[in-house]
Amino acid sequence: MTVRAADGGRSAVGVPLWIFVPAAVGALVVVAPLAAMFTRIDWSNFVGLVTSESAVAALILSLKTATASTVVCLLLGVPMALVLSRSAVRGISVLRSLVVLPLVLPPVVGGIALLYTFGRQGLLGEHLDAFGIRIAFTTSAVVLAQVFVSLPFLVVSVEGALRTAGSRYDVVAATLGATPTTVLRRVTVPLILPGLISGTVLAFARALGEFGATLTFAGSLEGVTRTLPLEIYLQREADPDAAVALSLVLILVAALVVVTARGTRSSSL
Repeated sequence: MTVRAADGGRSAVGVPLWIFVPAAVGALVVVAPLAAMFTRIDWSNFVGLVTSESAVAALILSLKTATASTVVCLLLGVPMALVLSRSAVRGISVLRSLVVLPLVLPPVVGGIALLYTFGRQGLLGEHLDAFGIRIAFTTSAVVLAQVFVSLPFLVVSVEGALRTAGSRYDVVAATLGATPTTVLRRVTVPLILPGLISGTVLAFARALGEFGATLTFAGSLEGVTRTLPLEIYLQREADPDAAVALSLVLILVAALVVVTARGTRSSSL
């Protein structure tokens, strides 16, 4: 960051030197556990550990369900963010609080809530079961659990982008005769695209790493509901080397998604 000096030149504005100390400690808190995990990987058997039948099935299921849940989050989260940021409906602040509540809830609590809602004896599940529709302990339950925990990430990101962008360009487009749908498609979405990309990445990453709600609501059935985090948890007791190797795979996949998204976002700016 630079500012113009009184003589017309430019002066650099840095940060106080002491700021680097807590910043370094914070970086260490994140990096040290990852580095420690790298030292425990059995590299000689790494390929065999991560290509076992159960590991591959769990990884594929995680990618499929995380992608599906992210699509659902986009379909539901963008409209929710629009309502929260642009609507003047009374009580909207209460709705906002409820929407972000899963951010602070323990995932297992979310799983219990979903179970008592969509389980066979749940509030809605009982009626769905009468029509032969069962959600709990199916792949659909995995997607629903991931949506429950990751939707707030997308809503918060998109709502923040909408508030930052403001509505002046939307008003101009509407004044020129554009319909609300056209304004949304041609003006609003392009303006908030960086925030939308960030929210999508956060939602996907959160869904990919979801564990507690999935285990509680969907169980751990191989090939059906056992995602990669659940496979890691099970392998932790049976084969610690496999658990560490699969953890690295999950980290690499998440890092790849984040790096790709950052490149996409940079190109859109």
